[in-house]
Amino acid sequence: MSEIQSVKRCVAYCLAQNFDISALAKILSESNLIRIIKGALFVEDDETWSVIFAYGAVVHWNVSAEQQLKRHQLLLEHTDNPLETIEEDNFTFTLDCQHTRIIEDHIEIESSDPIVLFSLSQGMAQSIKLASFETHAITTINKTNYIPKSLARDGKIKLGRHEIAKIRGQLFLTKSDIILNYDLLDKPDFFWEYPEYETYYDIAAKYLEIAPRTDVLAKKLETIYELFEMLADEQKHRHSSILEWIIIGLIAFEIGMTIVDKVL
Repeated sequence: MSEIQSVKRCVAYCLAQNFDISALAKILSESNLIRIIKGALFVEDDETWSVIFAYGAVVHWNVSAEQQLKRHQLLLEHTDNPLETIEEDNFTFTLDCQHTRIIEDHIEIESSDPIVLFSLSQGMAQSIKLASFETHAITTINKTNYIPKSLARDGKIKLGRHEIAKIRGQLFLTKSDIILNYDLLDKPDFFWEYPEYETYYDIAAKYLEIAPRTDVLAKKLETIYELFEMLADEQKHRHSSILEWIIIGLIAFEIGMTIVDKVL
């Protein structure tokens, strides 16, 4: 077989915040060879492979577009939190090469060992999940970037207390959603038990720049936190101002009643 003929397609997706792996395993096992590996589902069918991760990512190896669509419909039936924006990353790959490496989105793999594919998929799934976090953080920052501009221009934020409370809630949800899932970007526990496969994960993680992108995401979370604190301070200031005016009003009322009492 020639080099060109042996090139196959690999695609990573982030479809949801999570999947019900147990339910999916039960359904997929009826028609496919499956393995559950450290909470992930490895599906094999006639030289095609799909690796489904509980945190809402899936990596397809040599799976047709039609079969991907059918599988995605099944996956989305077993999640409570589908994403509004689906993340996608495309590669090509060739098996039985001299070395395992990734060059310009083409993956050369030294064997057809399913665990090698699983190990590479770990890095690719983390990358696509990270892309989902990045999109979520950037969207949130873009939607609220008028707030510091308004504060710099006018010295105050022209929003009501209710609007400020809603934006604070959105910022908090974005920040907490990412932080609660931040450990997904650590090296998977699988490689503590199978260190001989860790090299393949490292190849994918290094190529996809997971570590530096995670650092950048942390900076974006700091920006969201600063916006959150800015709005909290604004709410406190407004609340204090209202209390001050109430106190002033009560004092004025008391003075007025005293004057009326003296005059009468």
